[in-house]
Amino acid sequence: MVKRGIVTHILFIFSTVFCFAQTDIPSDYFINPLDIPLVMAGTFGELRSNHFHSGLDIKTQRKEGLKVYASADGFISRIKISHYGYGKAIYIQHPNGYTTVYAHLKKFSPEIEAYVKDKQYKKENYEIEVYPTSGTIPVTQGELIAYSGNTGGSGGPHLHYEIRDVNARPMNPFLFGIDVTDTKPPKITKAFVYPLDENSYINRSQEPVELRISMQKDSSFIAEKIKAQGNIGFGISTIDQQNGANNKNGIYQIQTTVNGEENFLLTMDKFSFAETRYLNRMIDYGYFIKKRERVQKLFIEKNNPLSIYKNEVDNGILSITDSLSYQYTIKVKDYAGNVTRVNIPIIGAIDTLVQPKTKMVTDHYAYANQPFTFSDGKFTVYIPKGALYDDTFLHLRASSDSLDFHQEETPLHKNAIISYDLSAYNEADREKLYIGRLNYKGDDIYYSGTQIKDNLLTTATRTFGTYTIGMDKTPPVITPKNVAEGRWMSKYRYLKFKIEDEDSGIKSYRATINGKYILMEYDYKTNTLIHDFNDNVVTDTENNLKLIVTDNVGNSATFETTFFRKK
Repeated sequence: MVKRGIVTHILFIFSTVFCFAQTDIPSDYFINPLDIPLVMAGTFGELRSNHFHSGLDIKTQRKEGLKVYASADGFISRIKISHYGYGKAIYIQHPNGYTTVYAHLKKFSPEIEAYVKDKQYKKENYEIEVYPTSGTIPVTQGELIAYSGNTGGSGGPHLHYEIRDVNARPMNPFLFGIDVTDTKPPKITKAFVYPLDENSYINRSQEPVELRISMQKDSSFIAEKIKAQGNIGFGISTIDQQNGANNKNGIYQIQTTVNGEENFLLTMDKFSFAETRYLNRMIDYGYFIKKRERVQKLFIEKNNPLSIYKNEVDNGILSITDSLSYQYTIKVKDYAGNVTRVNIPIIGAIDTLVQPKTKMVTDHYAYANQPFTFSDGKFTVYIPKGALYDDTFLHLRASSDSLDFHQEETPLHKNAIISYDLSAYNEADREKLYIGRLNYKGDDIYYSGTQIKDNLLTTATRTFGTYTIGMDKTPPVITPKNVAEGRWMSKYRYLKFKIEDEDSGIKSYRATINGKYILMEYDYKTNTLIHDFNDNVVTDTENNLKLIVTDNVGNSATFETTFFRKK
Protein backbone atom coordinates (compact mmCIF):
# COMPACT_ATOMS: atom_id res chain seq x y z
CA MET A 1 0.00 0.00 0.00
CA VAL A 2 1.07 3.59 -0.65
CA LYS A 3 1.20 5.28 2.76
CA ARG A 4 1.65 8.90 3.79
CA GLY A 5 1.52 8.55 7.55
CA ILE A 6 1.55 6.13 10.50
CA VAL A 7 -1.55 4.55 12.00
CA THR A 8 -1.82 4.99 15.74
CA HIS A 9 -3.97 2.03 16.73
CA ILE A 10 -4.96 3.46 20.06
CA LEU A 11 -7.12 5.89 18.11
CA PHE A 12 -9.41 3.02 17.27
CA ILE A 13 -10.68 2.79 20.82
CA PHE A 14 -14.00 4.23 19.76
CA SER A 15 -15.53 4.14 23.22
CA THR A 16 -13.85 7.49 23.75
CA VAL A 17 -15.15 8.86 20.48
CA PHE A 18 -18.78 8.61 21.46
CA CYS A 19 -18.18 10.81 24.48
CA PHE A 20 -17.78 13.76 22.13
CA ALA A 21 -20.75 15.39 20.49
CA GLN A 22 -20.31 16.15 16.82
CA THR A 23 -21.39 19.73 17.23
CA ASP A 24 -17.92 21.16 16.52
CA ILE A 25 -17.40 20.05 12.93
CA PRO A 26 -13.68 19.75 12.10
CA SER A 27 -12.84 21.93 9.12
CA ASP A 28 -9.30 20.67 8.52
CA TYR A 29 -9.57 16.96 9.36
CA PHE A 30 -10.41 15.53 5.90
CA ILE A 31 -8.40 16.08 2.74
CA ASN A 32 -9.40 16.02 -0.91
CA PRO A 33 -9.76 12.32 -1.90
CA LEU A 34 -8.34 13.10 -5.36
CA ASP A 35 -5.11 14.85 -6.29
CA ILE A 36 -6.79 17.08 -8.88
CA PRO A 37 -8.72 20.34 -8.39
CA LEU A 38 -12.29 19.62 -7.29
CA VAL A 39 -14.96 20.21 -9.91
CA MET A 40 -18.51 19.22 -9.01
CA ALA A 41 -20.84 17.08 -11.09
CA GLY A 42 -23.26 16.94 -8.15
CA THR A 43 -23.59 18.48 -4.70
CA PHE A 44 -24.94 17.42 -1.33
CA GLY A 45 -28.71 17.43 -0.92
CA GLU A 46 -29.35 17.62 -4.64
CA LEU A 47 -32.83 16.49 -5.64
CA ARG A 48 -32.67 13.06 -7.26
CA SER A 49 -35.25 10.39 -8.07
CA ASN A 50 -36.89 9.46 -4.75
CA HIS A 51 -33.93 10.67 -2.67
CA PHE A 52 -31.58 13.48 -1.76
CA HIS A 53 -28.03 13.14 -3.03
CA SER A 54 -25.97 12.09 -0.04
CA GLY A 55 -22.54 13.39 -1.03
CA LEU A 56 -20.43 15.11 -3.65
CA ASP A 57 -20.02 13.84 -7.20
CA ILE A 58 -16.49 14.85 -8.12
CA LYS A 59 -15.56 15.01 -11.78
CA THR A 60 -12.62 12.85 -12.84
CA GLN A 61 -11.71 14.63 -16.08
CA ARG A 62 -14.06 12.37 -18.09
CA LYS A 63 -11.93 9.31 -17.47
CA GLU A 64 -11.55 6.38 -15.12
CA GLY A 65 -8.52 5.25 -13.15
CA LEU A 66 -7.62 8.36 -11.13
CA LYS A 67 -6.04 7.59 -7.77
CA VAL A 68 -8.41 7.83 -4.82
CA TYR A 69 -6.92 8.54 -1.39
CA ALA A 70 -8.16 8.09 2.16
CA SER A 71 -9.34 11.48 3.44
CA ALA A 72 -8.07 10.77 6.98
CA ASP A 73 -6.63 8.04 9.18
CA GLY A 74 -8.96 5.18 9.97
CA PHE A 75 -9.79 1.64 8.97
CA ILE A 76 -11.88 0.18 6.20
CA SER A 77 -15.08 -0.85 7.95
CA ARG A 78 -17.15 -1.89 4.95
CA ILE A 79 -16.66 -2.87 1.32
CA LYS A 80 -19.66 -3.35 -0.91
CA ILE A 81 -19.74 -4.42 -4.54
CA SER A 82 -23.02 -4.46 -6.45
CA HIS A 83 -24.14 -4.29 -10.04
CA TYR A 84 -26.29 -1.26 -9.30
CA GLY A 85 -26.26 1.62 -6.79
CA TYR A 86 -22.78 2.54 -5.63
CA GLY A 87 -21.08 -0.18 -7.67
CA LYS A 88 -17.71 -0.73 -6.00
CA ALA A 89 -17.59 1.22 -2.73
CA ILE A 90 -15.28 1.62 0.28
CA TYR A 91 -16.30 2.90 3.72
CA ILE A 92 -13.62 4.19 6.11
CA GLN A 93 -14.33 4.58 9.83
CA HIS A 94 -12.33 7.41 11.40
CA PRO A 95 -11.24 7.86 15.04
CA ASN A 96 -13.42 10.96 15.46
CA GLY A 97 -16.57 8.95 14.74
CA TYR A 98 -17.15 10.05 11.16
CA THR A 99 -17.21 7.72 8.17
CA THR A 100 -16.15 8.56 4.63
CA VAL A 101 -17.54 6.77 1.60
CA TYR A 102 -15.94 6.40 -1.85
CA ALA A 103 -18.20 4.98 -4.58
CA HIS A 104 -18.44 4.01 -8.28
CA LEU A 105 -14.82 2.84 -8.09
CA LYS A 106 -13.13 1.03 -10.97
CA LYS A 107 -10.94 -1.11 -8.74
CA PHE A 108 -9.25 -1.10 -5.33
CA SER A 109 -5.59 -0.69 -4.40
CA PRO A 110 -3.65 -3.97 -4.78
CA GLU A 111 -3.88 -5.09 -1.15
CA ILE A 112 -7.59 -4.28 -0.87
CA GLU A 113 -8.24 -5.81 -4.30
CA ALA A 114 -6.61 -9.08 -3.18
CA TYR A 115 -8.66 -9.09 0.03
CA VAL A 116 -11.89 -8.53 -1.90
CA LYS A 117 -11.11 -11.10 -4.62
CA ASP A 118 -10.49 -13.71 -1.93
CA LYS A 119 -13.93 -13.00 -0.45
CA GLN A 120 -15.60 -13.07 -3.87
CA TYR A 121 -14.07 -16.41 -4.81
CA LYS A 122 -14.96 -17.95 -1.47
CA LYS A 123 -18.55 -16.80 -1.89
CA GLU A 124 -18.47 -17.52 -5.64
CA ASN A 125 -20.28 -14.25 -6.29
CA TYR A 126 -19.29 -10.90 -7.76
CA GLU A 127 -21.70 -9.01 -5.49
CA ILE A 128 -20.46 -9.02 -1.90
CA GLU A 129 -20.64 -6.94 1.25
CA VAL A 130 -17.99 -7.38 3.95
CA TYR A 131 -17.28 -5.63 7.25
CA PRO A 132 -13.56 -5.87 8.08
CA THR A 133 -12.64 -5.41 11.74
CA SER A 134 -10.59 -2.42 12.88
CA GLY A 135 -7.24 -4.17 12.62
CA THR A 136 -7.77 -5.83 9.25
CA ILE A 137 -7.27 -2.95 6.79
CA PRO A 138 -6.01 0.19 8.59
CA VAL A 139 -5.37 3.22 6.39
CA THR A 140 -3.61 6.52 6.82
CA GLN A 141 -4.55 9.93 5.50
CA GLY A 142 -3.46 10.24 1.88
CA GLU A 143 -3.07 6.50 1.37
CA LEU A 144 -4.04 5.08 -2.00
CA ILE A 145 -7.21 3.03 -1.54
CA ALA A 146 -8.75 2.76 -5.01
CA TYR A 147 -9.06 4.08 -8.54
CA SER A 148 -12.03 6.13 -9.73
CA GLY A 149 -14.51 4.54 -12.09
CA ASN A 150 -18.04 4.35 -13.42
CA THR A 151 -19.45 1.23 -11.73
CA GLY A 152 -22.99 0.73 -10.47
CA GLY A 153 -25.63 3.33 -11.23
CA SER A 154 -23.13 5.98 -12.27
CA GLY A 155 -24.03 7.90 -15.41
CA GLY A 156 -20.42 8.75 -16.26
CA PRO A 157 -16.92 8.61 -14.74
CA HIS A 158 -16.78 10.36 -11.36
CA LEU A 159 -16.10 9.80 -7.67
CA HIS A 160 -19.04 9.83 -5.29
CA TYR A 161 -17.73 11.02 -1.91
CA GLU A 162 -19.59 11.16 1.41
CA ILE A 163 -19.00 12.05 5.03
CA ARG A 164 -21.38 10.44 7.54
CA ASP A 165 -21.76 11.20 11.23
CA VAL A 166 -21.70 8.76 14.12
CA ASN A 167 -25.36 7.92 13.47
CA ALA A 168 -24.65 7.13 9.78
CA ARG A 169 -26.36 10.33 8.65
CA PRO A 170 -24.78 11.88 5.55
CA MET A 171 -23.48 15.40 6.08
CA ASN A 172 -22.53 18.14 3.66
CA PRO A 173 -18.78 17.72 2.96
CA PHE A 174 -18.49 21.48 2.45
CA LEU A 175 -19.03 21.82 6.22
CA PHE A 176 -15.72 20.02 6.73
CA GLY A 177 -13.62 22.36 4.62
CA ILE A 178 -13.87 20.42 1.37
CA ASP A 179 -13.81 23.44 -0.88
CA VAL A 180 -14.48 24.32 -4.51
CA THR A 181 -14.30 27.58 -6.38
CA ASP A 182 -17.78 29.05 -6.68
CA THR A 183 -18.52 32.60 -7.78
CA LYS A 184 -21.81 31.80 -9.52
CA PRO A 185 -25.10 32.65 -7.78
CA PRO A 186 -27.91 30.06 -7.85
CA LYS A 187 -30.45 30.17 -10.66
CA ILE A 188 -34.21 30.36 -10.18
CA THR A 189 -35.92 29.07 -13.31
CA LYS A 190 -39.55 28.92 -12.21
CA ALA A 191 -41.78 30.19 -9.39
CA PHE A 192 -45.22 28.88 -8.45
CA VAL A 193 -47.93 29.80 -5.97
CA TYR A 194 -50.42 27.25 -4.61
CA PRO A 195 -53.88 27.72 -3.05
CA LEU A 196 -53.86 25.32 -0.11
CA ASP A 197 -57.51 24.76 0.77
CA GLU A 198 -61.01 25.16 -0.63
CA ASN A 199 -61.29 28.70 0.73
CA SER A 200 -58.11 29.92 -0.93
CA TYR A 201 -57.47 31.20 -4.44
CA ILE A 202 -54.96 33.12 -6.50
CA ASN A 203 -55.88 35.45 -9.33
CA ARG A 204 -59.46 34.08 -9.11
CA SER A 205 -58.25 30.49 -9.48
CA GLN A 206 -57.85 27.53 -7.13
CA GLU A 207 -55.25 25.93 -9.39
CA PRO A 208 -51.49 26.45 -8.91
CA VAL A 209 -50.22 29.49 -10.81
CA GLU A 210 -46.81 29.78 -12.47
CA LEU A 211 -45.50 33.30 -11.95
CA ARG A 212 -43.70 35.39 -14.52
CA ILE A 213 -40.39 36.56 -13.06
CA SER A 214 -38.02 39.14 -14.53
CA MET A 215 -34.45 40.06 -13.66
CA GLN A 216 -33.71 43.51 -12.21
CA LYS A 217 -30.59 45.66 -12.56
CA ASP A 218 -29.21 44.33 -9.28
CA SER A 219 -29.59 40.72 -10.60
CA SER A 220 -32.51 40.01 -8.29
CA PHE A 221 -35.87 38.95 -9.70
CA ILE A 222 -39.34 40.36 -9.28
CA ALA A 223 -42.51 38.43 -9.94
CA GLU A 224 -45.77 39.71 -11.28
CA LYS A 225 -48.13 41.01 -8.61
CA ILE A 226 -50.72 38.48 -7.51
CA LYS A 227 -54.13 38.84 -5.90
CA ALA A 228 -54.85 36.16 -3.33
CA GLN A 229 -57.13 35.14 -0.51
CA GLY A 230 -56.71 32.53 2.24
CA ASN A 231 -53.85 30.10 2.83
CA ILE A 232 -51.26 29.97 0.08
CA GLY A 233 -47.75 28.60 -0.38
CA PHE A 234 -44.93 29.02 -2.86
CA GLY A 235 -42.55 26.79 -4.75
CA ILE A 236 -39.48 27.31 -6.94
CA SER A 237 -37.36 25.41 -9.38
CA THR A 238 -33.75 26.26 -8.64
CA ILE A 239 -30.25 24.99 -9.35
CA ASP A 240 -26.69 25.96 -8.48
CA GLN A 241 -23.48 25.76 -10.50
CA GLN A 242 -19.89 25.96 -9.40
CA ASN A 243 -16.98 27.23 -11.47
CA GLY A 244 -15.54 24.83 -14.03
CA ALA A 245 -18.74 22.92 -14.83
CA ASN A 246 -22.21 23.44 -16.22
CA ASN A 247 -23.89 20.68 -14.22
CA LYS A 248 -27.24 21.61 -12.69
CA ASN A 249 -26.39 21.00 -9.05
CA GLY A 250 -28.37 21.36 -5.84
CA ILE A 251 -28.64 24.43 -3.67
CA TYR A 252 -27.54 24.83 -0.05
CA GLN A 253 -30.19 27.04 1.52
CA ILE A 254 -33.58 28.62 0.83
CA GLN A 255 -34.96 31.31 3.11
CA THR A 256 -38.27 33.10 2.75
CA THR A 257 -39.56 36.23 4.45
CA VAL A 258 -42.93 37.96 4.63
CA ASN A 259 -42.68 41.73 5.05
CA GLY A 260 -39.11 41.24 6.25
CA GLU A 261 -39.92 38.56 8.83
CA GLU A 262 -38.50 35.07 8.26
CA ASN A 263 -41.14 32.37 7.89
CA PHE A 264 -39.25 29.46 6.31
CA LEU A 265 -35.68 28.16 6.20
CA LEU A 266 -34.36 25.04 4.48
CA THR A 267 -30.69 24.11 4.89
CA MET A 268 -28.83 21.16 3.39
CA ASP A 269 -26.43 20.33 6.23
CA LYS A 270 -27.43 16.70 6.88
CA PHE A 271 -30.31 14.27 6.73
CA SER A 272 -30.96 10.61 7.48
CA PHE A 273 -31.44 7.85 4.94
CA ALA A 274 -34.70 6.97 6.71
CA GLU A 275 -36.22 10.30 5.69
CA THR A 276 -34.75 10.78 2.22
CA ARG A 277 -37.76 9.46 0.28
CA TYR A 278 -39.89 12.25 1.77
CA LEU A 279 -38.31 14.33 -0.97
CA ASN A 280 -41.38 13.26 -2.95
CA ARG A 281 -43.52 15.08 -0.40
CA MET A 282 -41.34 18.18 -0.54
CA ILE A 283 -41.51 18.61 -4.31
CA ASP A 284 -44.50 19.12 -6.59
CA TYR A 285 -44.44 15.44 -7.54
CA GLY A 286 -47.20 15.63 -10.14
CA TYR A 287 -45.44 18.47 -11.95
CA PHE A 288 -42.20 16.48 -11.93
CA ILE A 289 -43.85 13.43 -13.50
CA LYS A 290 -45.43 15.56 -16.23
CA LYS A 291 -42.58 18.00 -16.90
CA ARG A 292 -39.48 16.21 -15.50
CA GLU A 293 -38.56 19.33 -13.53
CA ARG A 294 -38.54 19.48 -9.74
CA VAL A 295 -40.29 22.34 -7.98
CA GLN A 296 -39.47 22.62 -4.26
CA LYS A 297 -42.40 23.59 -2.11
CA LEU A 298 -41.56 26.33 0.37
CA PHE A 299 -44.22 25.19 2.79
CA ILE A 300 -44.56 22.02 4.86
CA GLU A 301 -47.58 19.79 4.40
CA LYS A 302 -48.72 17.04 6.75
CA ASN A 303 -46.79 13.75 6.61
CA ASN A 304 -43.56 15.59 5.88
CA PRO A 305 -41.09 14.98 8.74
CA LEU A 306 -37.94 16.18 6.93
CA SER A 307 -35.24 17.45 9.27
CA ILE A 308 -33.83 19.93 6.74
CA TYR A 309 -36.41 22.56 7.79
CA LYS A 310 -35.22 25.04 10.40
CA ASN A 311 -36.94 28.28 11.36
CA GLU A 312 -40.43 27.92 9.91
CA VAL A 313 -43.49 29.88 10.97
CA ASP A 314 -46.93 28.34 10.36
CA ASN A 315 -45.20 25.68 8.23
CA GLY A 316 -44.20 28.37 5.76
CA ILE A 317 -47.85 28.96 4.84
CA LEU A 318 -49.10 32.52 4.26
CA SER A 319 -52.58 33.46 5.43
CA ILE A 320 -53.65 36.30 3.13
CA THR A 321 -56.27 38.76 4.40
CA ASP A 322 -58.45 41.02 2.29
CA SER A 323 -57.17 44.59 1.68
CA LEU A 324 -53.67 43.93 3.04
CA SER A 325 -50.42 44.02 1.07
CA TYR A 326 -47.52 41.60 1.48
CA GLN A 327 -43.96 41.46 0.22
CA TYR A 328 -42.83 37.85 -0.05
CA THR A 329 -39.12 37.28 -0.68
CA ILE A 330 -37.33 34.07 -1.58
CA LYS A 331 -33.57 34.01 -1.03
CA VAL A 332 -31.60 31.09 -2.47
CA LYS A 333 -28.00 30.75 -1.28
CA ASP A 334 -25.16 28.38 -2.17
CA TYR A 335 -22.51 27.26 0.31
CA ALA A 336 -20.05 29.88 -0.94
CA GLY A 337 -22.52 32.61 0.03
CA ASN A 338 -23.70 33.59 -3.44
CA VAL A 339 -27.36 34.66 -3.28
CA THR A 340 -30.26 35.02 -5.69
CA ARG A 341 -33.51 36.71 -4.63
CA VAL A 342 -36.99 36.88 -6.03
CA ASN A 343 -39.54 39.34 -4.66
CA ILE A 344 -43.24 38.60 -5.00
CA PRO A 345 -45.79 41.35 -4.24
CA ILE A 346 -49.15 40.08 -2.95
CA ILE A 347 -52.43 41.93 -2.62
CA GLY A 348 -55.11 40.47 -0.37
CA ALA A 349 -58.41 40.66 -2.24
CA ILE A 350 -61.73 38.88 -2.02
CA ASP A 351 -62.73 38.29 -5.62
CA THR A 352 -65.02 36.18 -7.75
CA LEU A 353 -63.73 32.64 -8.24
CA VAL A 354 -63.69 31.73 -11.94
CA GLN A 355 -61.55 28.58 -11.96
CA PRO A 356 -62.39 26.08 -9.18
CA LYS A 357 -59.91 23.35 -8.38
CA THR A 358 -60.26 20.28 -10.58
CA LYS A 359 -61.20 17.28 -8.49
CA MET A 360 -61.14 13.62 -9.41
CA VAL A 361 -63.86 11.62 -7.69
CA THR A 362 -63.93 7.82 -7.97
CA ASP A 363 -65.53 4.87 -6.20
CA HIS A 364 -62.34 4.19 -4.25
CA TYR A 365 -61.16 6.48 -1.46
CA ALA A 366 -58.01 5.68 0.52
CA TYR A 367 -57.06 7.29 3.83
CA ALA A 368 -53.38 8.01 4.31
CA ASN A 369 -53.40 6.76 7.92
CA GLN A 370 -55.21 3.50 7.16
CA PRO A 371 -54.45 0.44 5.01
CA PHE A 372 -56.44 0.07 1.81
CA THR A 373 -57.45 -3.07 -0.10
CA PHE A 374 -58.99 -3.43 -3.54
CA SER A 375 -60.01 -6.54 -5.50
CA ASP A 376 -61.30 -6.82 -9.04
CA GLY A 377 -61.21 -9.90 -11.23
CA LYS A 378 -57.90 -11.69 -10.77
CA PHE A 379 -56.16 -8.69 -9.20
CA THR A 380 -55.88 -7.68 -5.55
CA VAL A 381 -54.15 -4.52 -4.34
CA TYR A 382 -52.95 -3.73 -0.81
CA ILE A 383 -51.72 -0.24 0.09
CA PRO A 384 -50.30 -0.07 3.63
CA LYS A 385 -50.86 2.68 6.15
CA GLY A 386 -48.52 5.59 5.48
CA ALA A 387 -47.95 4.78 1.82
CA LEU A 388 -50.02 7.79 0.73
CA TYR A 389 -49.24 11.32 1.89
CA ASP A 390 -52.84 12.52 1.48
CA ASP A 391 -56.31 10.97 1.61
CA THR A 392 -56.88 10.20 -2.06
CA PHE A 393 -59.54 9.16 -4.55
CA LEU A 394 -57.94 6.29 -6.46
CA HIS A 395 -58.58 5.32 -10.04
CA LEU A 396 -58.56 1.50 -9.99
CA ARG A 397 -59.77 -0.83 -12.70
CA ALA A 398 -58.82 -4.38 -13.65
CA SER A 399 -59.32 -6.35 -16.84
CA SER A 400 -58.34 -9.97 -17.48
CA ASP A 401 -54.58 -9.40 -17.40
CA SER A 402 -54.01 -5.69 -16.75
CA LEU A 403 -54.58 -3.27 -13.88
CA ASP A 404 -55.03 0.49 -14.04
CA PHE A 405 -53.36 1.29 -10.73
CA HIS A 406 -54.24 4.97 -10.30
CA GLN A 407 -52.02 7.72 -11.74
CA GLU A 408 -48.26 7.98 -11.74
CA GLU A 409 -48.53 11.66 -10.71
CA THR A 410 -49.39 10.55 -7.15
CA PRO A 411 -46.36 9.50 -5.05
CA LEU A 412 -46.23 6.30 -3.02
CA HIS A 413 -43.99 6.36 0.03
CA LYS A 414 -44.18 2.65 0.90
CA ASN A 415 -44.53 -0.48 -1.19
CA ALA A 416 -48.00 -1.41 -2.34
CA ILE A 417 -48.59 -5.09 -3.09
CA ILE A 418 -50.22 -6.19 -6.35
CA SER A 419 -51.38 -9.84 -6.52
CA TYR A 420 -52.68 -11.82 -9.48
CA ASP A 421 -54.58 -15.13 -9.25
CA LEU A 422 -52.81 -17.90 -11.19
CA SER A 423 -55.55 -20.53 -10.94
CA ALA A 424 -56.27 -20.47 -14.67
CA TYR A 425 -52.67 -21.22 -15.67
CA ASN A 426 -50.98 -24.62 -15.87
CA GLU A 427 -47.81 -25.27 -13.87
CA ALA A 428 -45.45 -24.87 -16.83
CA ASP A 429 -46.83 -21.49 -17.92
CA ARG A 430 -47.14 -19.91 -14.49
CA GLU A 431 -43.39 -20.24 -13.91
CA LYS A 432 -42.80 -17.96 -16.90
CA LEU A 433 -45.23 -15.23 -15.87
CA TYR A 434 -44.34 -11.92 -14.26
CA ILE A 435 -45.95 -8.60 -13.40
CA GLY A 436 -44.65 -5.55 -15.23
CA ARG A 437 -45.47 -1.87 -15.54
CA LEU A 438 -46.37 -0.49 -18.95
CA ASN A 439 -44.44 2.51 -20.26
CA TYR A 440 -46.31 5.71 -20.99
CA LYS A 441 -46.92 4.62 -24.60
CA GLY A 442 -48.35 1.30 -23.44
CA ASP A 443 -46.18 -0.71 -25.83
CA ASP A 444 -43.40 -1.95 -23.53
CA ILE A 445 -43.35 -3.74 -20.17
CA TYR A 446 -40.85 -3.04 -17.40
CA TYR A 447 -40.30 -6.09 -15.20
CA SER A 448 -41.34 -5.59 -11.58
CA GLY A 449 -39.73 -7.95 -9.08
CA THR A 450 -42.21 -10.83 -9.02
CA GLN A 451 -42.75 -13.85 -6.79
CA ILE A 452 -45.08 -16.85 -6.92
CA LYS A 453 -46.60 -17.82 -3.60
CA ASP A 454 -49.83 -19.60 -2.62
CA ASN A 455 -51.14 -19.65 -6.19
CA LEU A 456 -50.56 -15.90 -6.50
CA LEU A 457 -48.22 -13.85 -8.61
CA THR A 458 -47.16 -10.85 -6.49
CA THR A 459 -45.02 -7.76 -6.81
CA ALA A 460 -44.20 -4.83 -4.54
CA THR A 461 -44.12 -1.37 -6.06
CA ARG A 462 -43.81 2.28 -5.05
CA THR A 463 -45.00 3.59 -8.40
CA PHE A 464 -48.58 3.98 -9.59
CA GLY A 465 -49.36 3.22 -13.22
CA THR A 466 -50.70 0.49 -15.48
CA TYR A 467 -49.53 -3.02 -14.66
CA THR A 468 -49.96 -6.11 -16.78
CA ILE A 469 -49.06 -9.79 -16.88
CA GLY A 470 -46.10 -10.69 -19.04
CA MET A 471 -44.87 -14.08 -20.17
CA ASP A 472 -41.21 -14.77 -20.91
CA LYS A 473 -40.28 -18.08 -22.52
CA THR A 474 -37.19 -16.79 -24.29
CA PRO A 475 -33.77 -17.47 -22.73
CA PRO A 476 -31.07 -14.79 -22.52
CA VAL A 477 -28.67 -14.30 -25.43
CA ILE A 478 -24.93 -14.89 -24.85
CA THR A 479 -22.53 -13.39 -27.38
CA PRO A 480 -18.79 -14.11 -27.01
CA LYS A 481 -16.67 -11.05 -27.82
CA ASN A 482 -13.16 -12.49 -27.96
CA VAL A 483 -13.34 -16.24 -27.44
CA ALA A 484 -14.19 -19.03 -29.87
CA GLU A 485 -13.79 -22.78 -30.15
CA GLY A 486 -10.11 -23.71 -30.35
CA ARG A 487 -8.84 -20.12 -30.10
CA TRP A 488 -5.55 -19.31 -28.41
CA MET A 489 -6.13 -16.65 -25.76
CA SER A 490 -2.55 -16.15 -24.56
CA LYS A 491 -2.36 -12.53 -25.73
CA TYR A 492 -5.62 -11.55 -24.02
CA ARG A 493 -5.88 -10.35 -20.43
CA TYR A 494 -9.67 -10.40 -20.35
CA LEU A 495 -12.37 -12.86 -21.32
CA LYS A 496 -15.38 -10.90 -22.62
CA PHE A 497 -19.06 -11.61 -23.29
CA LYS A 498 -22.19 -9.66 -24.04
CA ILE A 499 -25.33 -10.93 -22.32
CA GLU A 500 -28.84 -9.68 -23.01
CA ASP A 501 -32.44 -10.44 -22.13
CA GLU A 502 -35.06 -8.21 -23.72
CA ASP A 503 -38.01 -9.38 -21.67
CA SER A 504 -37.79 -10.02 -17.90
CA GLY A 505 -34.07 -9.13 -17.67
CA ILE A 506 -30.90 -10.79 -16.39
CA LYS A 507 -31.05 -12.25 -12.88
CA SER A 508 -27.84 -14.24 -12.49
CA TYR A 509 -24.85 -15.73 -14.24
CA ARG A 510 -22.15 -18.27 -13.43
CA ALA A 511 -18.99 -19.24 -15.27
CA THR A 512 -16.50 -22.09 -14.76
CA ILE A 513 -13.29 -23.12 -16.47
CA ASN A 514 -12.31 -26.77 -16.14
CA GLY A 515 -14.94 -27.00 -13.42
CA LYS A 516 -13.46 -24.13 -11.38
CA TYR A 517 -15.55 -21.04 -10.63
CA ILE A 518 -14.26 -17.87 -12.28
CA LEU A 519 -15.23 -14.38 -11.22
CA MET A 520 -16.93 -12.29 -13.88
CA GLU A 521 -17.76 -8.62 -13.54
CA TYR A 522 -21.14 -7.58 -14.93
CA ASP A 523 -21.85 -4.08 -16.23
CA TYR A 524 -25.59 -3.80 -16.87
CA LYS A 525 -25.13 -0.46 -18.63
CA THR A 526 -23.15 -2.11 -21.44
CA ASN A 527 -24.46 -5.69 -21.00
CA THR A 528 -20.91 -6.95 -20.66
CA LEU A 529 -19.36 -9.76 -18.64
CA ILE A 530 -15.59 -9.70 -18.12
CA HIS A 531 -13.14 -12.12 -16.46
CA ASP A 532 -9.61 -11.01 -15.63
CA PHE A 533 -7.07 -13.76 -16.38
CA ASN A 534 -4.81 -12.11 -13.77
CA ASP A 535 -7.03 -13.80 -11.16
CA ASN A 536 -4.81 -16.82 -11.96
CA VAL A 537 -7.66 -19.32 -11.93
CA VAL A 538 -6.87 -20.33 -15.50
CA THR A 539 -3.60 -22.29 -15.23
CA ASP A 540 -4.03 -25.08 -17.79
CA THR A 541 -3.23 -24.90 -21.49
CA GLU A 542 -6.52 -26.47 -22.58
CA ASN A 543 -9.56 -24.88 -20.97
CA ASN A 544 -13.20 -25.90 -21.06
CA LEU A 545 -15.38 -22.85 -20.47
CA LYS A 546 -19.01 -23.00 -19.40
CA LEU A 547 -21.19 -19.91 -18.89
CA ILE A 548 -24.81 -20.08 -17.72
CA VAL A 549 -26.99 -16.96 -17.74
CA THR A 550 -30.49 -16.95 -16.19
CA ASP A 551 -33.28 -14.39 -16.53
CA ASN A 552 -35.79 -13.27 -13.90
CA VAL A 553 -38.34 -16.01 -14.64
CA GLY A 554 -35.85 -18.86 -14.76
CA ASN A 555 -35.05 -19.21 -18.47
CA SER A 556 -31.37 -19.98 -18.89
CA ALA A 557 -28.85 -20.03 -21.71
CA THR A 558 -25.57 -21.95 -21.73
CA PHE A 559 -22.43 -21.22 -23.70
CA GLU A 560 -19.62 -23.78 -23.83
CA THR A 561 -16.35 -23.77 -25.69
CA THR A 562 -12.74 -24.88 -25.41
CA PHE A 563 -9.89 -22.40 -25.71
CA PHE A 564 -6.13 -22.59 -25.22
CA ARG A 565 -3.84 -20.36 -23.25
CA LYS A 566 -0.19 -20.36 -22.21
CA LYS A 567 0.87 -18.41 -19.15
